[in-house]
Amino acid sequence: MQNEPMFQVQVDESEDTEWNDILRQKGVIPERPPSPTAQLEEALAEAIAKQHESRLEGKDISDLEELEDEEDEEFLELYKRKRLAEMAKLQEKSKFGEVYEINKPEYSKEITEASMGSTADTDDAGEANEEESSKSKTEGVYVFVHLALQSKLQSRVLSHMFRQLAPKFREIKFVEIKANRAIENYPEANCPTLLVYYKGDVIKNMITLLELGGNDTKIGDFEALMVKIGAVDDRDGRLLINQESEEALEAKKLTLQHKGIRSGINGKFNIGVGRNLADEDDDFFD
Repeated sequence: MQNEPMFQVQVDESEDTEWNDILRQKGVIPERPPSPTAQLEEALAEAIAKQHESRLEGKDISDLEELEDEEDEEFLELYKRKRLAEMAKLQEKSKFGEVYEINKPEYSKEITEASMGSTADTDDAGEANEEESSKSKTEGVYVFVHLALQSKLQSRVLSHMFRQLAPKFREIKFVEIKANRAIENYPEANCPTLLVYYKGDVIKNMITLLELGGNDTKIGDFEALMVKIGAVDDRDGRLLINQESEEALEAKKLTLQHKGIRSGINGKFNIGVGRNLADEDDDFFD
């Protein structure tokens, strides 16, 4: 018996047919690649879920109370407790609030030792003496130190920022010491010098403000440094960048409210825009 002639059949591998399913099972054609649409939908669903999980981040207690009718009561109560605990912890750590001007003999106590923070009590005295146990129970303090020379413009800029930031971030200690009192014959060209201590160690040092913007350094630049080294969380509502977004929304609302009453109000007044450092005090750079 002669073999019947064989014909080559063209198969569209992308088609979703019963025949193609049989061929895939037999290994004749490859499995269908995952649908881009399905992948996109999965990614979108994941993004929405994450957004939903973090929807309450950054809201204060009054904001949470306004959401009582919209959110699950049990979940909202748990989140309110979490925020209250965070606020209580921050309040407990908020013990500074000013710039401390010190002399060389006070350096170790006011800076190095202060950066070690406080150690939690323990029932086991022997355990408290163990190095690893001590480290794990110690809550460090970020101490920002300015080796100052007030005849230098950048030193005056840094002093001014210290005095703005200290009452704002009361859990961080801001210390200023005249450079030549800290280190005899300290080079003027190195001023200002910024040192950041945490748990007894220098974790950041900076000679002049060149890294932040030099003479034009702004509060936002310094806050970005605070976030970068871990002294402040990037979601902290006290940060200028986070406040500006809220102020921008408020400015837009005010502009819409006054539209038609006063022409050009948005052009004449810079509502919600950060103030220039030099504008805040005309005598500051004198």
